[in-house]
Amino acid sequence: MPIRRLPPVLIDRIAAGEVVERPAAVVKELTENALDAGARAVEVVIDGGGRRLVRVADDGAGMGPDDLALAVERHATSKLDGEDLLAISTLGFRGEALPSIGAVARLAITSRPRGAPSAFEIRVEGGVVSPPRPAALAQGTRVEVRDLFYATPARLKFLKSDRAEAAAAADVVRRLALARPDVAFTLVLDDRAPVTFPARAGDADGRAARIADVLGAEAGANVIPVEGMREGVLLEGLAGLPTFSKANSLSQFLFVNGRPVRDKLLMGAVRAAYADLLPSDRHPVLALFFTLDPREVDVNVHPAKTEVRFRDGGNVRALIVRTLKDALAARAPRTAATIADRLVALARPEPSGAAPAQPGFGAGRQAAYAAPFGRPAGGYDWRASPALPLGGTPEDAPAGAAAPVPAPLALPSADARAFAGAPEAGDLDLPLGAARAQLHETYILAQTREGLVLVDQHAAHERLVYERLKAALARDGVARQGLLIPAVVELDAAEAGLILERAAELSALGLDIEPFGPGAVLVRAVPALLGDCDAARLVRDLAEHAGEWDDALPLERRLLHVAATMACHGSVRAGRRLKVEEMNALLREMEATPNAGECNHGRPTFVTLSLRDVEKLFARR
Repeated sequence: MPIRRLPPVLIDRIAAGEVVERPAAVVKELTENALDAGARAVEVVIDGGGRRLVRVADDGAGMGPDDLALAVERHATSKLDGEDLLAISTLGFRGEALPSIGAVARLAITSRPRGAPSAFEIRVEGGVVSPPRPAALAQGTRVEVRDLFYATPARLKFLKSDRAEAAAAADVVRRLALARPDVAFTLVLDDRAPVTFPARAGDADGRAARIADVLGAEAGANVIPVEGMREGVLLEGLAGLPTFSKANSLSQFLFVNGRPVRDKLLMGAVRAAYADLLPSDRHPVLALFFTLDPREVDVNVHPAKTEVRFRDGGNVRALIVRTLKDALAARAPRTAATIADRLVALARPEPSGAAPAQPGFGAGRQAAYAAPFGRPAGGYDWRASPALPLGGTPEDAPAGAAAPVPAPLALPSADARAFAGAPEAGDLDLPLGAARAQLHETYILAQTREGLVLVDQHAAHERLVYERLKAALARDGVARQGLLIPAVVELDAAEAGLILERAAELSALGLDIEPFGPGAVLVRAVPALLGDCDAARLVRDLAEHAGEWDDALPLERRLLHVAATMACHGSVRAGRRLKVEEMNALLREMEATPNAGECNHGRPTFVTLSLRDVEKLFARR
C-alpha cells in the first residue's frame, strides 16, 4: 500500500486521543485556560457526566475575533513568549486543547475582551471551523462543549457511568480550586445545587480555609501547616494528622509551581514521611505546594501535563521527607479532633422508656475504675529518669538516673474514692494533664484544665519505646542485653531460613541470633531497651513477618520496620496495673516524645474530651 498524507481532520482526531481522554480532561484544559487568562471567578457546569455538556465560564481577559480564530488552530498559543520550553510559567502551553476538543465534539467559544464593544463566538464541530460572528456576553470567556466524542463514537464505549465521569470532573475542579484559593469557583453537576468555593487569601490561612471548603470542616480541623526549603526548592502547605487518614490517596493534593500533578516521586516521598505513623493501607490528607525555578522542572512530559520531571529529584524527595517529619514530630501531642466526636456519638445513650439498671458493687464484682491517686510526697521528676522501664524499681534505673520516691499509697474506702487525691493545679495545665485512674488495667484516665484525656497505655508506650530505639540506632547503635541462658526457638524451616538471612540487620538492633539445628534458632541477646521481654515470642513474631521486609527499601527503613515490631513486644501490655508515678511518667514522656499521638501502627494513643464533649454525653448541650 502506498504511503499517503492523512487528512487534517483525521490528524486532529488522532491527536485528540492523547489530550482528551474523558470529560474530566476537557474540564481540566478549559479551567486551566480560564486561570491563565487571569480569571478571578470560574463557573464549571457538567451535564450527563460531561458527555452532553461541559461549560466553563470566566471573567478573565477575553479574546477578540482574530484571537478566537487562532485559538482553535493546533499549536497556536499566547502562553509562550519565545521558544524556551524550560521557562514555562503558565498551566497551558502546548496549544492543543481547543483544537483537540473541537475535533471530537461540538465546541462553541464566546468571548469579549475588557473594554471591547461586543463579544464574538466561534464554533467547531467535528473539526470543521465556522468563522467568528457577533454574540452576547458581558465580559470574559464562555466555552461550551456538547456531545463529546460524537465524531469518534468508539471512544464513548470506554467511558464509565455518568456518575463516575462527573466525580472525576469534580475532582479536577477541586484540585484547581486548592491550587488557586484566591479564585472563586462554582461547580454545577447535572441538576444538583451549585457548590461554591469563595475566594480566599493566598497565604497559609487562605489555604487552610480552602481545604476546609473543598474537603470539609473535618479536614480543615485536622491539618497542620508545613514549610521548608532546600537548595532553591520551597515547600509550603498543610499536612494531615496521622490519626486523620483515608483509605486511598485521592485526598493528597500536590502542586508544582501552581500546577496540580500526580507524580510518583512526590507521592513516594509522602509515603516515606508517614511510614512510621500510618498503617500501609492508610493514606494522609495533605496539600503541598512546591515553588522552584521553572528550568529545574520539566512539565512537558505528557500532553495531560500531570507528570513532571525534576532536575534534582533526590533534593525534592529529601525536602518532602524532612519537612513533613519535622512538622509532625514538632507538633504538640494531638490526635484527630473527629475521634472525640465519634466517641461522643458512640457513648450517647439511646432513648428508652425504662431507666437502665444500676450496676452493683457486691462481692465478686470489680469496680470499673481504679482508685484515683494524689501526687506522691516529694513529687516525681520524670525528666530525671526518662529511660526508667515502666513498672520497674529504683534498682532498674540506669546509672546516674534519679529514681521516683513515692510515698506509701493508702487506698481510700470505696465510697470516698471518687473524691480523693486531687491533682496539683499545675499538672492540670499540662497537655495531657494528671493521672486520676487506671481503667480496666488498660486505659489511663487523666484530668486537664479543660476536660479529660483517655490514654491507651500499650499504644502510648509502644510509640515511646519505638522512638527510643530509633534514637539509639541513630546515635551509637542499640545496646544489647545478653541472656544468662540462651533461648532456643523452634520455627518452621522456611521461617527459620528467612530470619537467619536477616541476622546481621537484627544484630544492628541488638537482637543476636544464630542457627541451632534444622528449623531452630538460638537467641543470645535482646535489645536492652525492651527490658524483660519474651525472647521466643519476639523471634516468632519477627519470623512470621520476615517475608514482608522489602529488599528494595534502604537498610535504615528495614531496620525501623523491625524496630516497630520490637517496640510492640517491649511495651506495657494491656492488663498491666500501673502505679500513679508510672502513669504520670508515661504522660510526661508522651508530651516530650515526637509523634506521641499515635503508635507506630497508626492507632491513636489517646483521646481528648473537652468539658463541652462531656456535657454532650449527658445531653447538657
